[in-house]
Amino acid sequence: MSERNNFIDYIRIFARSGHGGAGVTHFMRNKLTAMGGPDGGDGGRGGHIILRGNSNLWTLLHLRYFKNVLADNGENGSKNNCTGRDGKDIYIDVPLGTVARDEETGEKEVEILEEGQEVIWLKGGRGGLGNSNFATPTNQVPEHSQPGEEGSEGWKNLELKVLADVGLVGFPNAGKSTLLSVITAAKPKIANYAFTTIVPQLGMVEYRDQKSFCIADLPGIIEGAAEGKGLGHRFLRHIERNSILLFLLPADSADHGKEFEILRNELEQYNPEMLQKDFIIAISKSDMLDDELKEAISKELPKGIPHVFISSLTNSGLTELKDLLWQTLNKPA
Repeated sequence: MSERNNFIDYIRIFARSGHGGAGVTHFMRNKLTAMGGPDGGDGGRGGHIILRGNSNLWTLLHLRYFKNVLADNGENGSKNNCTGRDGKDIYIDVPLGTVARDEETGEKEVEILEEGQEVIWLKGGRGGLGNSNFATPTNQVPEHSQPGEEGSEGWKNLELKVLADVGLVGFPNAGKSTLLSVITAAKPKIANYAFTTIVPQLGMVEYRDQKSFCIADLPGIIEGAAEGKGLGHRFLRHIERNSILLFLLPADSADHGKEFEILRNELEQYNPEMLQKDFIIAISKSDMLDDELKEAISKELPKGIPHVFISSLTNSGLTELKDLLWQTLNKPA
């Protein structure tokens, strides 16, 4: 299977939690007791559907054929005050950064961010009470018990937003994959044409004193992505959680300031909260620049946003870039 097919960041499933078992109406009868009191037991709880964070997963691929998720119903109660067995819970392991939504309302129901985090997504129905619960001094032979509560069901969406400290933002062919391959252990597919990166690539940047941080090369953004052109929202969704956005502008760009503004506007149209993140600009392919050209490019760039000139070919500026990223990630709140 190709890399493109291996990365699945959106799944639609039908989910139903279990119905609660019914309580039972029963009276004690044995050879010693002809007309005993109520001893109807309660029904068991219906099975929950539970989402569980698993840091070893990085895609929703394993759920591709998991179209119907149906939890067991609770067992009915029985005589001698015996409670029915609870329905078996279903656990769905998902990568960190998974968001579960109701398809009809679009409402976010669950968000999984930590390893081992367990959240009940769809609660199973409660079991009904048996008639032994309804005995009173004035009604010692209650003839009624409760049915079990129904579970909940519906079409649901699971979507993955990649968790990384730094997100690489740039037009196709800006040199993001090359940079990632040089400063991390990731081995992204690299070629000199637009949209080489069709899935997010994650890599760990080894920093000084055995420290590290995570950087993601995301599919190239193009003008109009906020309206869904190009790779559109599927790409932009993965930027939401990065605390730093590293804008990569190639040295041979016709207008660096304009290119940055286009990228910035795409993010703002998609979600204005994106502009609350820390921005850093890196001018890639800068081995072709002399000091005079670097000074000219610096004047094109917006004031107040730190920038650094780098070359993945000669490794120049990469230590400075790592220092800047680490300091920004760890600055006092």
